[in-house]
Amino acid sequence: MNIGFKEDLHNEFKSDRNKLSDADIIDVVVAFANTEGGALYIGVEDDGEITGLHPSHRDEIQLAAFIANKTVPPVSVIVERDSRDYVRVTVPKCRSIIASSSGKLLRRRIKSDNTPENVPMYPHEISSRLSDLRLLDFSAQCVPEAVYEDLDDIERERLRRTIRSYHGEQALLELDNEELDKALRLVDEVDGRLVPTFAGMLLIGRSDRLKLRVPTAGAVFQVLSGTNVVLNESLDLPILAAFERISAFMDARNPEEEIEDGLYRISVSDFSKRAVREAVVNAFCHRDYTMLGRIRILMDDDGLSITNPGGFIEGVTFDNLLTVEPQGRNPALADALKRIGLAERTGRGIDRIFEGSLLYGKPLPDYSESNEVMVKLFIPKSLPDRSFTKLISDEQKRTGQALPINTLLILSELKRNRRATLTEISAATHISDTKARVTLGRLVEAGLVEAAGSGRNRHYTLNAGVYKDSQDIKRYVHQAGKAAIGASEHILKYAAGSNGRISRKEAAELLNLSESQAYRLLRNLADEGQLRLIGKGKYAYYKIMRNEE
Repeated sequence: MNIGFKEDLHNEFKSDRNKLSDADIIDVVVAFANTEGGALYIGVEDDGEITGLHPSHRDEIQLAAFIANKTVPPVSVIVERDSRDYVRVTVPKCRSIIASSSGKLLRRRIKSDNTPENVPMYPHEISSRLSDLRLLDFSAQCVPEAVYEDLDDIERERLRRTIRSYHGEQALLELDNEELDKALRLVDEVDGRLVPTFAGMLLIGRSDRLKLRVPTAGAVFQVLSGTNVVLNESLDLPILAAFERISAFMDARNPEEEIEDGLYRISVSDFSKRAVREAVVNAFCHRDYTMLGRIRILMDDDGLSITNPGGFIEGVTFDNLLTVEPQGRNPALADALKRIGLAERTGRGIDRIFEGSLLYGKPLPDYSESNEVMVKLFIPKSLPDRSFTKLISDEQKRTGQALPINTLLILSELKRNRRATLTEISAATHISDTKARVTLGRLVEAGLVEAAGSGRNRHYTLNAGVYKDSQDIKRYVHQAGKAAIGASEHILKYAAGSNGRISRKEAAELLNLSESQAYRLLRNLADEGQLRLIGKGKYAYYKIMRNEE
């Protein structure tokens, strides 16, 4: 008899035919507790065959008590015996580092052949684990063997320029060097002397000392054209100096185009400068500095990728990025970057990253390739949607303020998905039903969105005002469906976007009708005085009467 699934990161099978050793049980429990939690199946072979339990493991209560006694701090597991003669030991993900009573520290990982294994947890991984659990601020720790002279006056002056340029806390500019360093937690006092913290070394450390004291720091900027390497620049620099170099590289390769909106012109870059700034700052701020590897910024024909070592921290997933409370891996470093103005002060830099695409109707940023050891952001390169860009611009000018991120997400989803119900919108945007309903209500009141139907069948579409020409209006008709507005109004909207005219053939294609049906609709509008027939035969068309002089 087979259990029906395979071993993976969260499931482990152990044979009990020859009595599984106590040490093997505890090793698996410790490894699960120090990773993501999981389930140990005792009495199951590696291939999933159920071969039964040894008599000594058939008492669930005794087994759970044994595990608690042999782990430090004690791990509370759930032991369940199956009728097929095996037990399932469910191990929680623990909020602290777990060891066996004999002192073994283990974690779980997947090997290259996609099978799991339990491996030792080394000292540097303990810091990384505590940081992921938000129990340790690595960036606030003092750098071993570092001295105050490892900090660079030139970099400190760059920090002051950053405060001025990005409108940071101006009061910081009034402090002398030591006071500034203390205020931003760039140093800590140890035995009466100032010692740089990791945040201090990363922000204003001398380049040569940074490479020695924090060898995991550094970045690389790459540009590819097809398979040809156009640029491959290593940046073994403190964060502020590296950021300036990256900004210069981006400015030289990030062209803009202008969209006219009445008397205004909207400049749209391939990649939003504000979004890129937040993405790069996030990479430096939230990377795991206990792991080897560099921050990588890659620009190619498809778009911009920004990758940093260290996965999402505890509680953050791809699905809740835009809704989870702000939290970071390196709070001291993040706080310093916020106070000098380089990072978003509310901690919602992720909103700015998405906003850079949402404002112009572009495809959304993609974090789907992120995993437990890295975060990878991909911003696709694409042309802006001019009609959608004007819609957002007009609404922001009307209200005098920027649109909230939930509003932008819902408008973008309706642009992408044509029409959708509340449930569909909530699932696609990861906005709760309650918040999505409130936002949709406001958008309907503002005239940006139209609603049709009732109850669960109630669906939403973008208002026809988004569509500025005949082709856009044709697209709107098919998005909204005939239930959204009447066929007559469809005809008039199409004609308005086509120099005030529409032919019988165009009306038939627009509404998916026969030409005879379209003719009757056009004649009715003519009889009502809204249209006027011009010409005869195949060149005849109808013109909106209000357009006549």
